[in-house]
Amino acid sequence: MGKQLTTITDPLKTFIEQQHLFFVATAGADGKVNLSPKGLESLKVLGGNRVIWLNLTGSGNETAAHILEQNRITLMFCSFDRNPMILRLYGTARFFQPGDEAWETLIQEFPHLPGARQIFDVTVELVQTSCGFGVPRYQYEGQRDTLVQWAEKKGGGGVKEYQQEKNRRSLDGKPTGIS
Repeated sequence: MGKQLTTITDPLKTFIEQQHLFFVATAGADGKVNLSPKGLESLKVLGGNRVIWLNLTGSGNETAAHILEQNRITLMFCSFDRNPMILRLYGTARFFQPGDEAWETLIQEFPHLPGARQIFDVTVELVQTSCGFGVPRYQYEGQRDTLVQWAEKKGGGGVKEYQQEKNRRSLDGKPTGIS
């Protein structure tokens, strides 16, 4: 049976750390709702009510646009092994980019990943578990290295150029904070 908590407990932190995949959901006041899968050791639990995740440069930047407009966010973790569970973290977020004062401290929490674009700092207000009994079992084979190789090939200047061209506006035309 599902539970609602006000903090990430130690067993739930362990569960989060064991997941190879998580999902991020955000929405602005209007327009499209965004739901994105994430991986690559890009999430860290810093406390019972604080999570940070490193967002890499990709084809869109919807989460940033939504957070600038309305800072609501949901992170979902789903077990695909024999111990079923779904965990959702509901809260608010802000983000930091290279050059921001907090960036230099927070980036130290992650392995080096080329193409790092933002670090989202999430304040968790509600933690909810549910059974996950209807979720199929899958076997983890490993992380894809395609995004990392793409960013390495482009280089720092090429990634910045890509961000200027593809990441400055959301699908709904909203600014993302990329300057």
